[in-house]
Amino acid sequence: MLDSILKNLRVISLPTKTDFRGIDTREVALIEGSAGWGEFSPFLEYDQNELIPWLVSAIEGATQPRAKATRKYIDINATLPEVNTRAEVESILSWYPGATTVKIKVGSDQGKDMARIKYVHEVLPNAALRLDVNGSWDVEQALEFIYGFYDSFDEDLLQYIEQPCATLAELRELKSSCMVPVKIAGDEIIRKAEDPFDLELEDAVDILILKVAPLGGIERSLALAKHHRLPVVVSSALESAVGIGHGIRLAGALPTLDFACGLATGQLLASDIANIPIEGGKMRVADVTPSEALMIELEASAERTQWWQDRVRKTWSVGADEIISEMGWHW
Repeated sequence: MLDSILKNLRVISLPTKTDFRGIDTREVALIEGSAGWGEFSPFLEYDQNELIPWLVSAIEGATQPRAKATRKYIDINATLPEVNTRAEVESILSWYPGATTVKIKVGSDQGKDMARIKYVHEVLPNAALRLDVNGSWDVEQALEFIYGFYDSFDEDLLQYIEQPCATLAELRELKSSCMVPVKIAGDEIIRKAEDPFDLELEDAVDILILKVAPLGGIERSLALAKHHRLPVVVSSALESAVGIGHGIRLAGALPTLDFACGLATGQLLASDIANIPIEGGKMRVADVTPSEALMIELEASAERTQWWQDRVRKTWSVGADEIISEMGWHW
């Protein structure tokens, strides 16, 4: 199978509209198989073991039938990077027509974070807010920020805080110590776990953030949602339309979906290989087929393609091959 993967792999370089995670270009490796396209796009700084589920997910996308949809449309949230002017906030929010939920990146500077939240509330006064911390606070910092938020804004605005602290122990302590009602969503604690099925999330996490690629694919994500029996938000990394399409398929297949999905991150890209329209704050559940013309236009250099092929080879050899064999998948 490895030879087929490498033969059908194409690397695309996608420019971003704004700085996101410190990058201005997003490279993704796309793999075409019998069932369509898969995407292998772990960020460049990830270590080798973190790459395995991303490759498994890409192979699933390229070779396995799509999960059956239970809905035709999904709601999406706007995603706001750490920008610091009202003009930037207003401009970025305009990229998400009809969205009534906004995920705001916070955690670097409390003063700037509060100003960013204020700008969002001014632009979209009725929007539900999600604060994404990426695990950068300790418990004391989290409590200080939460109380500061509740002093400045109506508590009904805050839908949840995503990964305020890095560890389960800290999240559990935060939940037990906090004197105001706040929901905690688990992201990194789920997708970076050695085995997310073994996690004891009670009294620590209220909502599961599910991202297809780092969790090893759609079927494994569905199984994880069923196992933990918590409300789910389907989200994405900064992926191409192919990767986003698999997230949409996961969201479309869940038995229940009570929250808007973080699957509109393609709006942060200046160019992409397919267009996934947002209409009235919703995306349609459908397969995504990349444009051949756009793939040619955005194709990475031969040197970068070789780098990604080597990355696939290494990931295959350190464990992805065994998982694919156990799954019984064929090219």
